[in-house]
Amino acid sequence: MNVEKVLIVGSSGHSKVVIDIFEKMGNVLIMGLIDSRRPKNSETLDYKILGSDDLIDKLFQKDPNIKIFVAIGDNFTRYKVVNRIKSLIPDIKFISAIHPKSTIGKNVVIGEGVAIMAGVTVNSDSIINDFCILNTNASLDHDNYMDIYSSLAPNSVTGGNVRIGRFSAISISATIKHGVSVGEHSIIGAGSVLLKDCSDYKVLYGIPAREIRNREIEDKYL
Repeated sequence: MNVEKVLIVGSSGHSKVVIDIFEKMGNVLIMGLIDSRRPKNSETLDYKILGSDDLIDKLFQKDPNIKIFVAIGDNFTRYKVVNRIKSLIPDIKFISAIHPKSTIGKNVVIGEGVAIMAGVTVNSDSIINDFCILNTNASLDHDNYMDIYSSLAPNSVTGGNVRIGRFSAISISATIKHGVSVGEHSIIGAGSVLLKDCSDYKVLYGIPAREIRNREIEDKYL
């Protein structure tokens, strides 16, 4: 069995879920964690913090086969960290974390750096682009399209032929009707039911979901 060596960037709660996925995948060796906000040699789930992201280049020079997973839940923060790593090491490869107890349908395309957690269902002919997150028990139905850095929170559900724009987040237990599109950098609030298209840079809540306000690119939602 080919074993992948992986550095996990980030050490908070999201990283704990990613560690569990990699351990259960069975073909991944976690080399340690990278986090500039925590002291070196502190630990998350028995894995040591090796240092800040400046250390990645040194480790990559020693072993060019090392891959990276950025375990940061906030979509735009994850984007900034990935871009910084790419600027330091253009040839670095990013691995996806796919829980063995997820269900992936036929002809599904999954990009790099994607997290798919336990209980997730992805149905046929869906496309999940780079650095997306599908959280526990999320359901992505057939012919869906998730653009880069978008995310589904736990128990969120989409119908068929749904499009989710880059950096957008579908919150806990939200439901999106079939054929509906969500624009870029938008948030569909927890428990909401989206019945019609949502444009870019919007926050929607409610049943049915209604526009609450505009949203700036780096507004927090976690």
